[in-house]
Amino acid sequence: MFFCDTGQAPVTPCGGYAAMIPILPPSEDIGTDRDSHFHVVLVEPEIPPNTGTIARLCAGTDTHLHLVKPLAFALDDSKLRRAGLDYWPNVHLSVHESFGEILDLFGRERLHLFTTKSERRVGNVQFRLGDALVFGPETRGLSLAIRTPLQDRCVTLPIRKDHIRSLNLAVSTAIGLYEALRQVDYAPIDSMPPDAVLLDNPEHFYE
Repeated sequence: MFFCDTGQAPVTPCGGYAAMIPILPPSEDIGTDRDSHFHVVLVEPEIPPNTGTIARLCAGTDTHLHLVKPLAFALDDSKLRRAGLDYWPNVHLSVHESFGEILDLFGRERLHLFTTKSERRVGNVQFRLGDALVFGPETRGLSLAIRTPLQDRCVTLPIRKDHIRSLNLAVSTAIGLYEALRQVDYAPIDSMPPDAVLLDNPEHFYE
């Protein structure tokens, strides 16, 4: 079943492009040694094109994407769909009611909370398959309520803070995720079957 779900209203089936966005239960391998993926968690995302771009990133790296309600947009938002192009069927997308669900699902030791409010640089963090990279909403970042009990799990991307306040969410996610992938020699990407069918570049999804 395919849904549009914002956390603001009852869940209803959607048609058109939205039918390309399946919401799936979290993998049963999470928290076990069988988990051969990384996970990206977006807490209360606000800007549809950012989430769509991150969904495309997750599809391309075989990373599972988790969205934590409330979402500031519907999953049938045209800008969200356009940023994800026709790659949505290749995104393992799960939607969660609260960050507490994420904490219960992964456990604190598997979480890496990306924030400008940390001195622990991403290059000093050891990532393992099965880890979750957590990012907050674009205008606020992760809340104190989330960060404080998990201060030892916080990580930052170094920037010139006299020039900018933060990086774009999709940019930050890509930097963090590819550092994690580098550390495991890009194993999830290289797991592509040798007989996999490579995708074309259909133009009609830009409509």
